[in-house]
Order: sequence, then structure tokens, then C-alpha cells
Amino acid sequence: MKQILKNIKGDKVIWIVVLLLSLISLLCVYSSSGALAQKNTGGNTEYYLIKQALFVLFGFVFLYIIHLIKYTYFAKISVFLLLISIILLIVTFFSAPTNDAARWISIPFLDISFQTSDFAKLSLITYMARVLTIKQEQIKDFKTGFIPIIIPVFIVCGLILYANFSTAAILFTICVVMMFVAGVNRKYLFSMIGIGIVALFIFFAVLHNLPPQKQGRIATWQNRIENFLNKDSGDNYQVEQSKIAIATGGFFGKLPGNSSQRNFLPSAYSDYIFAIIIEEYGIIGASSIILLYLIILYRIVKIVTKGPGKFGMFLTVGLGFSLVFQALLNMGVAVDLLPVTGQTLPFISKGGTSTLFAFISIGMILSVSKEIEKTNENEKNYNSIKIDENGKN
Repeated sequence: MKQILKNIKGDKVIWIVVLLLSLISLLCVYSSSGALAQKNTGGNTEYYLIKQALFVLFGFVFLYIIHLIKYTYFAKISVFLLLISIILLIVTFFSAPTNDAARWISIPFLDISFQTSDFAKLSLITYMARVLTIKQEQIKDFKTGFIPIIIPVFIVCGLILYANFSTAAILFTICVVMMFVAGVNRKYLFSMIGIGIVALFIFFAVLHNLPPQKQGRIATWQNRIENFLNKDSGDNYQVEQSKIAIATGGFFGKLPGNSSQRNFLPSAYSDYIFAIIIEEYGIIGASSIILLYLIILYRIVKIVTKGPGKFGMFLTVGLGFSLVFQALLNMGVAVDLLPVTGQTLPFISKGGTSTLFAFISIGMILSVSKEIEKTNENEKNYNSIKIDENGKN
């Protein structure tokens, strides 16, 4: 244990924040999974507590191992990871759908399903960081700089779009942010956004004219947007239950384990876990959660400004923005500021591949941070040697 603690590198504040979010996750998942336990395990909520603890434990193992790897190694394997993710997305696209959406590949002999879009998100962001670094000299050129960058974005986002619109939209937005930071011509960026919007409308139009059994998730997306815009709709069950949880939470909350809406709110342990947090921990608890994510954002900005290289900077921007943006979206849905997206709250919602990939993302960010520390330490040692030599002279 002492050796492990000695080898912990990178931004210590991020380590502490992720640990706090993970501990909060154990409390919240244990409290909010009562209805799920009644349905699947005969009321054994300890089953989901243990399962969540295992996901957190494995998450920290992945985080620890990955943060020890030099971040430039991720650039070397990014093309391979991207190709694997595209293959997995194609396999998922043709697999049997669950709840009208083909998003998962089941892992044999394990009680988990692999959501391929999570792997694709990580792979594409890593690849984007690499290609934006390589293309820095041609970044303003349309043919040699812009086109090679956007092709993988449209391929991956297009494969995700049919089954998971919100993830495709988030990933597309992250890629645009990375290109903006990298200095891609603004004219090309706006053109890309315009093309994306037009392609989206065409996609919706084609699906809308297909037979109902072929439309996939379009009916779900349409209902979510309509329900969000029409506040008086009688189909806003999730939102109404979430509002009740928030309204009854008050300033200090009902205290841990005393939520009543966990028995009525669908996905209280994942998509709407923030509403349960407000109900049990009040405004103070919710504000603390928001503060923790903002601290992560602040530390990421610090890493970016001190980054050891372009690849490290772009990688940190992409992965860090992805985590914080997803967290803000989840919280926005819970308080009815945004339509339902199906995005989980990173590090807090009930575990799965999304939780593991969140830990992996932080591990990669800490790998960049570790190199900054190493560079600063070398500079200090060099300066101290120079001072000693001058003293001798």
C-alpha cells in the first residue's frame, strides 16, 4: 500500500475529487436502487452496493495503471483504438436491440453489457488529439488539414447516432471544441456545424418516412423533445417525479436513505440520480456536487495551460470537457432545464462501462499532469545545481 501511495502521481486535487465522488456514489446508488432491487433481487439492495463498489474498485485500478503510462503512448495506439471502435459500432448496429436501441454488446459469463459508444468516445477523442497535433502546420488548410480531421468524426458520430442521439451530439460537440482550441479555421468549423445540422434533418426525415417498426429511436427522441417543450403534457412522468424529489428536498434534504421518490422515479440510480441527491442532501448537497465537477474543470484548465505538449493539451481538453459536459447535461435534465438525454452522472450513477471509461479518462488526464510534475521537478533540480555551482565559484 505504501508503495502504491508513493507511486500516485499527477494532480492530487483531481485524485481527491474523484475519490469523493466515488464515495458519494456508493451512498447514492445504495439509497436509490431500492425499487430495482425489489424487481430483480427480492429487495437485496446490498447486491447493487457491492456491485457498485466493485466497479469503483476496478475503476481506480484502471485509473492507477493508466496514469503511470506516459501520455504520448496513447497517441501511438489511437489509430488502432479508433479502428476497433468503428468495428464494434458496426457490430452493435446490427445486433439485437434492447429497448428499441442497439447500444450494447453483452460480455459472456459476466453480468454486464459493454456499451460500445463509450469506447468509441474515448477512442475518437484520443485520435483527434493525435491528428490535431500532427496537422498543426496544415491546420488552416481545407484539403490537407480539415478534411482528414472531420472524416472520422462523421463516421463515428454517424454510427452512434441511430441508437444514441445524445451521445453522438455530445461527441460531435467535443470534437468541435477540440478543433476550435487547435486553431482550425473558424469558417470550416461553422461549415462543419451547418453540414452536421443539415445531415441530422435529412436523417430524421428519412427515418420519419420509414415504417414504424423501422424507425428505431426517432419516436422516443420526438416524444422527449415534445414533452420538454409542452410542460402541460401528461406524458412527463419522469420529469414530474424528479420535480417532486427536488421540491421536497429543501435546503438540507431528508438525509441519506430517506428518499421517497426513489420508489417512483424511473432510473433513479442512473439518469435521475441527481434528483435523489437533492431530495436526500438538499441544496447544500447538490451545490457540493456541482462544486466538485467545477473543481475538476478548473484543474483541467490548469493542466492545459501548463501542458507538456500539444497532444497532451488537446487530449486533456477533449477528455476533461467530455466528463464535465456530461455531468452538467445530466444535472440539467434532472432539474428540467434540458430534455431527457439518457446520460449518466460520471462517477456517481450506477456503474457500468460508462463508469469504467470515466476512470480511464481521468487516468489519461493524470498521465499528462504527471509529466508536467516531472518537468517542473527536473527544472527545480537543474536550477538548484546551477545555484550550487555558482556558490562554489
